[in-house]
Amino acid sequence: MNVEVTPLPGIGTRQDFMIRAGRRIGVITHRDGKFELIVSSKDDPDDCSASIALTPAEAGTLAGLLGSPQLVAHLEEQHRDVAGISTRQFPVAPGSRFDGRTLGETELRSRTGSSIVAVVRAGSVHPSPRPDFTFAGGDLVVVVGTADGLAKTSDILDG
Repeated sequence: MNVEVTPLPGIGTRQDFMIRAGRRIGVITHRDGKFELIVSSKDDPDDCSASIALTPAEAGTLAGLLGSPQLVAHLEEQHRDVAGISTRQFPVAPGSRFDGRTLGETELRSRTGSSIVAVVRAGSVHPSPRPDFTFAGGDLVVVVGTADGLAKTSDILDG
């Protein structure tokens, strides 16, 4: 896909691409951290027919819905032949006790035996996050572990 990036002076940037149906789909990232999901009209790909304002947490959740399933499916495929190992994703709720805290502070690996292999945030995948990686509300945490370890992970991240 060819993603076009257009600076919007005083506003931020627009990133969009043409879909097979002839419409442009994109995101405006505002300088103040807000986002807008935009869709062009059917007749004119330069005319915006819909704009939906999103908070950073909402944008992160949407990005996770679009990107995280492919990542998890890929990891599950890689671990399919390893008995007893599974992959799951867990959301970090805005305002939860891990929103704003580091991976090291969770002590997840030592408490569960599971490993965080990636964090999906606002459409970007952060593979193999280091202990100083700071979680944010709306993140999707991708974890590999045993069934017991994943259950303990769920207990910890869900509070």
